[in-house]
Amino acid sequence: MRYEPALMEAVVRAQGLGQRFGRRWALAHIDLEVHQQDRVLIIGPNGSGKTTLLHLLSTLTTPNQGTLSLFGGAPNPRERLAMMGHSPGVYEDLSASDNLRVLATLTGRPVPDIEATLAMVGLENRSDPVRALSAGMRRRLALAWLLVQQPDLALLDEPFAQMDPGGIAQVSGAINALPGAVVIASHQVRDAAPLCTRAVLLDQGQIRWTGPSDRAEDAWLALHRERGDL
Repeated sequence: MRYEPALMEAVVRAQGLGQRFGRRWALAHIDLEVHQQDRVLIIGPNGSGKTTLLHLLSTLTTPNQGTLSLFGGAPNPRERLAMMGHSPGVYEDLSASDNLRVLATLTGRPVPDIEATLAMVGLENRSDPVRALSAGMRRRLALAWLLVQQPDLALLDEPFAQMDPGGIAQVSGAINALPGAVVIASHQVRDAAPLCTRAVLLDQGQIRWTGPSDRAEDAWLALHRERGDL
C-alpha cells in the first residue's frame, strides 16, 4: 500500500481501492473521500464488502489494489483513528469502569470521568465483570472506549448489533458525541442513517450508489427489489 500526500488534506482519500481473497475480489475500484466532521454510512447486503472496507481504512489490512491516504499522508495514522469491530476487545474479568481505567493507562491517555463516560452509553453503576454483561452491553463498552480515545476518525462496524431500542438510543447519542469524522457500516439503515449526512451502497464489492443519507433506505430497497429479495 502507498500512502500519498493529498493535494487537499482529507481524513480519508481512497482511489481505486481493491482487496482480493484468493481469486475473489471482496472490493474493487473503491473511490471514497471523508473529510473532517463527515458522517458517512456504508450499507449493503451481507458479503458486500462493508467490513473489508473498514479494515482497509483502519490499516488492519493492506489493499491489493489502489492507493489510500489518511490524514493527508501524515505519519502514524493509527494514532489518530479508532475502530469498533465485531469483537469488543475488552478485559472480561474487569468491570466496565476498570476496563476504561486500565485501557487509558496502558495507552498513555488521561483517565477520563469514567462514570460520565459510561453514563453516555447506559453503563453507569455497573460493577459486575464484563463477562456477566450481555453482548449488546459489551458493544456499548467498546463505544465508551472510543469516546475516551477521541479519535480524528472513528470506524464503527455494526454498532447497533444485538441491541434493544433503548440500547440503540444510547449508542446513537454516544456516536453523535464523537468529535471527528465517523464512518459507520451497518445493515440497520433506519437506525444509522439519521446519524450521517451521506451514504454509500456497496454490492458485490463495488459502489452501486452514493447520496444523502436520508435517501439511503430508498437505495437499499431498490437494490433488494433488483435482486428479487422483496
